[in-house]
Amino acid sequence: QDELHRPAFPYKFKFKFDGCANCCVASIARSDLSFIGTWKDDIRIDQDAVNKYVENDAGYPAEAGAFRGSRDWGPFDLEKEVLSLCPTKCLMFKDKKLFIDNPNCTRCMHCINVMPRALKIGKETGCSMLIGAKAPILDGAQMGTLLVPFIEVNPDNDYEAIVEVIEPIWDWWMEEGKNRERVGELIMRQGFQTLLEVTGLKALPQMVQYPRTNPYIFWKEDEVEGGWERDVDEYRKHHLR
Repeated sequence: QDELHRPAFPYKFKFKFDGCANCCVASIARSDLSFIGTWKDDIRIDQDAVNKYVENDAGYPAEAGAFRGSRDWGPFDLEKEVLSLCPTKCLMFKDKKLFIDNPNCTRCMHCINVMPRALKIGKETGCSMLIGAKAPILDGAQMGTLLVPFIEVNPDNDYEAIVEVIEPIWDWWMEEGKNRERVGELIMRQGFQTLLEVTGLKALPQMVQYPRTNPYIFWKEDEVEGGWERDVDEYRKHHLR
């Protein structure tokens, strides 16, 4: 904890760990670096149990019986309570079978919550890492932005891959951060692209929070063939006015 007490950090740095996507909002909204349990392969489906839910079997209450006794909610309606509420509409029930378009699943956990005896998460488990959340201090509240979509976690893992992500971020934040500036505010000030250059991670569509508002594209010299220095006359031979 030398970085906290000497101090080398510009301000505090919080980690939060959540076992599954059910409680992810708490960490996405409140921590500089959050770890959320997830899975990489397909959701496991027990088709017999799905049909038990559809047939309103007494042993298969929706929501695992969480709302039993509060009021009579009527018979379970798969279309109304599960299929139509899927945010990406990746569920389909046909010929007494439930189909899931897993590549389009956002792992919101709703279908698993409603039918826990029929659906289970995949076996290839790990976690996602999100960065930059904070309460309103200087620039207002921020939600975490996805940094690493999936990283394997198991009892035998030495977590070196996680440390390799964290340490470059700390070095950059300690060097560039202003006094009392959280890492999320530094990302806002210098840009998410700078963070990716620091960590060495490749840009992914999942990292985009919202479409960019700046219409200009800025290039670095090493990204431009020939750099900034070039022969104007030679250029004009191929680009006549």
